[in-house]
Amino acid sequence: MSRVMCVGIATLDIINRVEHYPAEDSEVRALAQSQRLGGNAANTATVLAQLGVQAFWVGNLAQPAGIIEHGFARHGVDISLAVRIPDAVMPTSYIVLSRANGSRSIVHFRDLPEYSAEDFLELDLRSFDWVHFEGRAVDQLVPMLWRARGMCGLPVSLEVEKPRDGIETLFEQADLLLFSRDYAQAMGFADAAAFLRSLPQGVLATCTWGAQGAWAIDHDGGLLHAAASVSEPVIDTIGAGDVFNAAMVHALSTGCTVDQALEAAVCRASLQCTREGLDLPDE
Repeated sequence: MSRVMCVGIATLDIINRVEHYPAEDSEVRALAQSQRLGGNAANTATVLAQLGVQAFWVGNLAQPAGIIEHGFARHGVDISLAVRIPDAVMPTSYIVLSRANGSRSIVHFRDLPEYSAEDFLELDLRSFDWVHFEGRAVDQLVPMLWRARGMCGLPVSLEVEKPRDGIETLFEQADLLLFSRDYAQAMGFADAAAFLRSLPQGVLATCTWGAQGAWAIDHDGGLLHAAASVSEPVIDTIGAGDVFNAAMVHALSTGCTVDQALEAAVCRASLQCTREGLDLPDE
């Protein structure tokens, strides 16, 4: 069983499901409300664990963090390497989920320090097979990626969800770059293929594009596409990108080719959109 470390944030997600997204300065009644573990790296670790990986989540964890810890424990994610901060408040995401089309709008509250490179550099990485990083706090990530890939020789993946100052300096330190449509559009691109072709030669990268599926570019510059295959109504898009990322890491770490990994990841993410939460459906 492979051992994968996911480094990033865990959040408390408070989800209000509504009939349709409310207009500004209006009042609507929620159809349902739930609270669950969220956060990109936390979700990725949770999915990896369900795919049979020995998954570890590393980051800052406020104490107490009952719902968060229960979410990790339910899927067997190891959080023993997390930094616990007493009397702190977990990052919280307030999510409005529209039943009409599955869209989600999020208000984030963050009052917990970012996980530090100093803490990461104290970890013994020799027993791990892969390290996945959430692309945030770029100044802290620089020495982390150098330690994991440059010094320890581990395969490294980097999720690039949003534009952040200096994040492009990290690209050459990752074996796999996982881009979102939001990032590509913020860079001025109207489609995934054009964006991936703009990257430096030799990178391995993917870019998800919602209902159109996802594209990848391999080390030789070959462009690949996997179409989304959702025939059922979209129920919940929360965490679909994290499912895609986890499935890519799992497939590549177990010897799949890039096109096989891309197909598997899009299939997993598509199925996930037809269900609520991150309990994986059968393929």
